Amino acid sequence: MKVAILSSPNQWFVAYAQSLHVKISGSALFFNHHDIREPFDIVFILSYHKIIEEKQLNLHKHNLVIHASALPKGKGWAPMFWQILEGKNDIPFSMFEVTSAVDAGDIYMQKTLHLSGYELHDELREKQAHFIIDMCLDFLENYEQYQEPKKQLGEESFYAKRGSKDSELSIHKTLKEQFNLLRVTSNQEYPAFFEIDNRRYQLTIEEIPNENS
Repeated sequence: MKVAILSSPNQWFVAYAQSLHVKISGSALFFNHHDIREPFDIVFILSYHKIIEEKQLNLHKHNLVIHASALPKGKGWAPMFWQILEGKNDIPFSMFEVTSAVDAGDIYMQKTLHLSGYELHDELREKQAHFIIDMCLDFLENYEQYQEPKKQLGEESFYAKRGSKDSELSIHKTLKEQFNLLRVTSNQEYPAFFEIDNRRYQLTIEEIPNENS
């Protein structure tokens, strides 16, 4: 079975895409869909941010995306982080076939990632990545049982793209009330901040050993 992995360069998932490439013997790794010039049985499209033309998709038997929501709910951007902000610690992931419509393809597999509620951004990314890798390996190892994908059923919903403005804390709420927001902020890319008297202050967050525990 010919397998390819497609991911965007210079993104958080690159190292994990390389790890998956190593785990799947004989696989190919690409960072631009235009570089894929031969047909594959399976192309895992993971954290890839370009629109792929239908002609390119038709080259392959399967073009698979893994999205962190119970589709058709939670289409769009950063679904895991949005659900954490909603107070959820059980995050569903859906593996589906890519179509021309956004996050609308038939679903092969749905699994749930269980969080403790205390992970910060980098640990959340690590858990998300390893969960995605495990789903890809499961699909390959149990390929025959995933031959009857299911149509998406129910009412769809969409999450908006998150930006630096979404890391703003309110000075009128407690830290406990805003802990989930702090969890999903990146100290490097989009750190937490707050404004007071037309001045802006930036915060970073990390877990440190608790001397009292």
